[in-house]
Amino acid sequence: MGKSTENFFRLVPTNRMKRPVTGAEWHPPADVYRTADGWIVKVELAGVRPDELEITIRDSILRISGSRRDTMCRQNILCHQLEITYSRFEKTLRFPCPIEGAEIERDYRDGLLILNLRCG
Repeated sequence: MGKSTENFFRLVPTNRMKRPVTGAEWHPPADVYRTADGWIVKVELAGVRPDELEITIRDSILRISGSRRDTMCRQNILCHQLEITYSRFEKTLRFPCPIEGAEIERDYRDGLLILNLRCG
């Protein structure tokens, strides 16, 4: 991806969240591809249940948020090593053009959320 295009895909400040954050919020990595009729966004979300995802679009901003929960933590289990972040997450991407009203196809497989945004 060229330098000028990279500048369009930067994180938007996330201090406008409406829900309180518990623990450390994390920001999953994402790949963004330009297609003839829109965009493809691929977000790495291993361990996140699809029904816990919230996807919103406003003007040229795509916001994906939710939580990853640790299902191993329960009574009579002691943690030996923890490297995976379990808490709320948010990924916000700014596009170089409005995407509000885009038709969205959503796929979630192998820990990847894939959004196909078709702009009219």
